[in-house]
Amino acid sequence: MQIAAVEFNQDFLPGFGSKIDISRFNKGNLALPGDYRAALYVNDVWIGVVNVALREIGKGTNNVQPVFNKDLLQRMGVDMTRLSEEARLKLDQADFGTSVLLPDLVAASMATFDMGEQRLDVSLPQVALSRNARGWVDPKFWDDGVPAAILQYNANVFHTGGAGYSSTQSYLGLNAGMNAGPWRLRLNGNVTHTSGGDTDVQSIQAYVQRGFEPIKSQLTVGDSFTDGSVFDSFGVRGIQLGTDDRMYPESLRGYAPVVRGMANSNAKVQIKQNGNIIYETTVSPGPFEISDLYATGYGGDLQVVVTEADGSQHISSVPYSSPVNALRAGRTRYNLAAGVYRNSSLTTSPLVFEASAQHGFNNLLTGYAGAIVAEGYMSAAVGAALNTQFGAFGLDVTETVSRFENQPDRYGQSIRASYSHLIAPTNTNLTLAAYRYSTAGFLSFTDAMSLRDLDRQNLAFAMPGVQKGRLQLTLNQSLNQWGSVYLSGYTQNYWNKRSSDTQFQFGYNASMGRVGLGLSVSREYDVDQSRWSNRFMLNLSIPLGMDAHAPTSMTSYTHDTRDGSSQYQESVTGTLGEDNQFNYGVTAARTEANGAGSNNISANAGYLSPFTQVRVNAGQGNGYTQAGGGLSGSVVAWPGGLALTPSTGDSFAVIEAKDAAGARIASQPGIRLDPFGHAVIAGMNPYSLNSVEIDTKGLPAGVQLSTTEQHFSPTAGAVVRVKFDTENKGKPTMLRIKRTNGEPLPFGADVIDASGKVVGNVAQGGRLIVYGAKDNSGELTVKWGNKADQSCQLQYKIPEAEGRKSALPVLAQGECR
Repeated sequence: MQIAAVEFNQDFLPGFGSKIDISRFNKGNLALPGDYRAALYVNDVWIGVVNVALREIGKGTNNVQPVFNKDLLQRMGVDMTRLSEEARLKLDQADFGTSVLLPDLVAASMATFDMGEQRLDVSLPQVALSRNARGWVDPKFWDDGVPAAILQYNANVFHTGGAGYSSTQSYLGLNAGMNAGPWRLRLNGNVTHTSGGDTDVQSIQAYVQRGFEPIKSQLTVGDSFTDGSVFDSFGVRGIQLGTDDRMYPESLRGYAPVVRGMANSNAKVQIKQNGNIIYETTVSPGPFEISDLYATGYGGDLQVVVTEADGSQHISSVPYSSPVNALRAGRTRYNLAAGVYRNSSLTTSPLVFEASAQHGFNNLLTGYAGAIVAEGYMSAAVGAALNTQFGAFGLDVTETVSRFENQPDRYGQSIRASYSHLIAPTNTNLTLAAYRYSTAGFLSFTDAMSLRDLDRQNLAFAMPGVQKGRLQLTLNQSLNQWGSVYLSGYTQNYWNKRSSDTQFQFGYNASMGRVGLGLSVSREYDVDQSRWSNRFMLNLSIPLGMDAHAPTSMTSYTHDTRDGSSQYQESVTGTLGEDNQFNYGVTAARTEANGAGSNNISANAGYLSPFTQVRVNAGQGNGYTQAGGGLSGSVVAWPGGLALTPSTGDSFAVIEAKDAAGARIASQPGIRLDPFGHAVIAGMNPYSLNSVEIDTKGLPAGVQLSTTEQHFSPTAGAVVRVKFDTENKGKPTMLRIKRTNGEPLPFGADVIDASGKVVGNVAQGGRLIVYGAKDNSGELTVKWGNKADQSCQLQYKIPEAEGRKSALPVLAQGECR
């Protein structure tokens, strides 16, 4: 599109002395012909950064327009099959250097290039575009990032003491890695230490991984976990290749559970799975919710250990099972794994191979199957999932053969039925209802490997429970403006144990404006004491003010039938700072049990610095004192530098903006550019569109950004380099100047230094704001036209006292000759 010439009327600038030549603005911000690197937007949606060619259409016309070829059209998402024969012929000519405009290829289209923003905006009719799913990002724009080293850490110290005892527990979780092109090396482990005890070093995972876009898969060599889609997930050390759903748009994707609980004091929360500590943190008194567990594909129930400040512990389980295995029509998922079985509790590491596949045949039917072959063990499964108007149904059958050295071989079957449904009329979400029945000879892979290991040691009698039946239910019911209720739980019995594991939880949550109300009832069977225990919790939250930083009061009551105890708790929590980087909380509680009462008080605080996240806590009660603290964050090194960030995640963006130290990252509150102009943001969404924005209000004086926002799409685990071009014009200086005849200088006139660079403009009243004045004196040229009498020379001198001030120095009088 050619910009029409517009003539501006100089009479709209009266009273500013001699008139300035403004004819240069008549044709807008025109770009010169050439090749540019620019951001591409199609129908106001960012697509990626592309090479853009600007060519002059017609010699001497000053009509400079973007031209297009086949590659650029494909990146814009144009359906090439819908182009006319004439348009295809012109595209062929474009390959030989002919300039082709977009309207000549696609009817009712338009393309404009913004030189200042380095941005190409394209408007295309919907009929000309390919039908891609929402959230789709062209794999051509997936960014593997730069070579980098990563270290993520989570350190925690927890101390309790009282009459005759003292204990300090320390934990350091580390996740280290290196990136080279599409390859990712990751090492994940932790170190735990208890005063008076040993130091335990645990390696959880060590692996090399890379993605393959054509088959939407990840290759992992080393320690990993199978995906758990057909069989229960287990650890394997070897090689694994499987579908990565993240490579599909979010609208085409298809679980780590949310862990909820209650702390009576500043408490340490550990989450274990298959004997591994996968998460640890310190929580403040009251209800807590942990929803940021890594989606690593771990299988098996989670064990949640809550250690209170007085040393008491509450242990509960959170079920972890695969949902119904339904896929969209045409989608296929697969997973192949081969290596040795990883289980630290076994004395051997048997070889194992697993293969599984799922395919959506149509909107109604999804089929899936799998097999496991290991030393002394074979298993095969086949199943189907149906998507119907009455909900999603799943049914599968698994056959197993387990062989032993000192006892008879076992043969068995297991049948699993599952159901999920959103009942629209009542807005009831039955997330998962599942029942599984296994015959006496059936052994899952993990149970079979445990029994074989015990059998070799003639300890088969010590085998833990062999599952017989399991019923699981998760239900959520919305009550509209009256809140919502939820119900979750499971019960499981065994062939070789008389007792059953049973646990369920019922809860109600509601909010009335800024006031929140919560009620929950949990019931579980205590296997050790062979009895039921119930826990009732009620909490009420009320804001203590109307502004954003007003603290919130939380009042709660808890009753536990296990020991007949009741607890009354009052907490005040809040945040401070422009980015809410400070948080604090104070809690007072009273516990009554067996006719006796005890009181405790605790406090906690946290600070989200630009480099790390700090947390401290302390408490005191009847017979004990408690104190603790922790740090968490990440360190990232890349060819452009090294930077720290308080956040952790899988994929990173490293921001480079030279001379913009201290500027705030608007898209990540609390993160600012360090003295080197660097910042790191963790937790980017792989294979999806991400954006980063710099707040110009935090820029140093004299520094300007060519653009304030950038978009990118990293691959999994990538460290993407996001570079913002900056211009440091130097320290701004304000001068008050007049011409020798006493008239003010023309408004808008350019101020030029000795090198011919424009360093400022004349403002109202003859004031000049000049950037980059290196000395307290010098010479400048003021120019407002091309004629001889439309410029003058300015000798300036800033008083030394003024030059030392941090404010803009002002020269009271001066002349331009």
